[in-house]
Amino acid sequence: MSETKLREYCLAVAGRAEAAAYEMACVSGAVKNAWLHEAANLIESRTDYILAENRKDIEAASELAPAEIDRLLLNHKRINDIVIAIKEIEMFPDPVGGIIESVVRPNGLEVQKVRVPLGVIFFIYESRPNVTPDAAAICVKSGNAVILRGGKEAINSNIAFANILSDAAVKTGLPADAVQLVRTTDRKVVGEFLGMADKITITIPRGGESLIRRVVSEAKMPVIKHFAGNCHVYIDRAADKNIAVAVTLNSKCQRVGVCNAAESLIVHSEVADTILLCVLDELSQRGIEIRGCNKTCKIFPKAIPATETDFGLEYHDAIISVKIVDSIDEAIKHINFYSDKHTETIITTDLTAARKFTAKIDSSAVLVNASTRFNDGGQIGLGAEIGISTDKLHARGPCGIKELTTYKYIIYGNGQIRE
Repeated sequence: MSETKLREYCLAVAGRAEAAAYEMACVSGAVKNAWLHEAANLIESRTDYILAENRKDIEAASELAPAEIDRLLLNHKRINDIVIAIKEIEMFPDPVGGIIESVVRPNGLEVQKVRVPLGVIFFIYESRPNVTPDAAAICVKSGNAVILRGGKEAINSNIAFANILSDAAVKTGLPADAVQLVRTTDRKVVGEFLGMADKITITIPRGGESLIRRVVSEAKMPVIKHFAGNCHVYIDRAADKNIAVAVTLNSKCQRVGVCNAAESLIVHSEVADTILLCVLDELSQRGIEIRGCNKTCKIFPKAIPATETDFGLEYHDAIISVKIVDSIDEAIKHINFYSDKHTETIITTDLTAARKFTAKIDSSAVLVNASTRFNDGGQIGLGAEIGISTDKLHARGPCGIKELTTYKYIIYGNGQIRE
């Protein structure tokens, strides 16, 4: 496609999305829910079609690493999870039009702070084709139009989902251009869309650090982002051994290639010879490579000496860094220095320690005695998410329905004038 044709294509997509966004602001909750219901049913009934298209992507991805293949793979369970997530989103109250605050001023003016859609969302993501229907569902429920730009490695899977979502729109009367998939794999389209601040309200990138940094550097509109997910588990001196083992293994091993998987383990020195050794044995048995500080290597000879770089890495692989500390304050200092502000958890039976940790750790989600894998929209009751933001503005943590809205003031009067 020539540069001229490419720009014309992008302008047409963005123009249709802009028009759809104005329509979506007035679409009833009943119509949005009907679309969600129909989309879920169609995905469920067309599972074989989706899996066949996904196999094309898998067969073409032989050069990808195992963790990358896992992110790309669809199966019956993952499709069923998509269906469940969409149906959960359907059950949520419609956020659009909700009154956040209301006050009557002394002069009789009624001032309402009302929730409204953001407008047009440009969503860029890599691999994980299950994100396509999840993101579309959240955007539609929150009254937005969305332009979906998935990675070339998942193009067949994404087109399959987009076709189904389009069929659901036709059947239920949702604006046809509320959900659009960019159907070319030309990387130049990203740059074109990122320059359209007059048509696109916000961009949300979801993928590797290089993608995020490119988007941040080129985008002319606001960006909701997280660069990386170096998530930590801290095992405190007062940790319960069974909880420490179970939470650490789940945080690291359940899915090593996702952003909320643990990449770093911090352990109080008083439990290094007991709890830590048990945890490291279990991790090693599951094929996890241990990269430890000097103290860790002394008590666990299988460990590889860690470098300063190791403590700041998001591995996306069967590797974990380990640091032994002498106090919770040292643990907090280490985590805040190396963390990507994504997810951290403390394992402890000491309520004072838990409160100190949750107060001083500066991350989008801080957990107590629970796996880092719970920093997920579906797991914390948002139904699903379009991404996990490590920013503090406009949204932080899992971005669900409410995070894809903003507000405006609606002021009712009966002839008041300002003196």
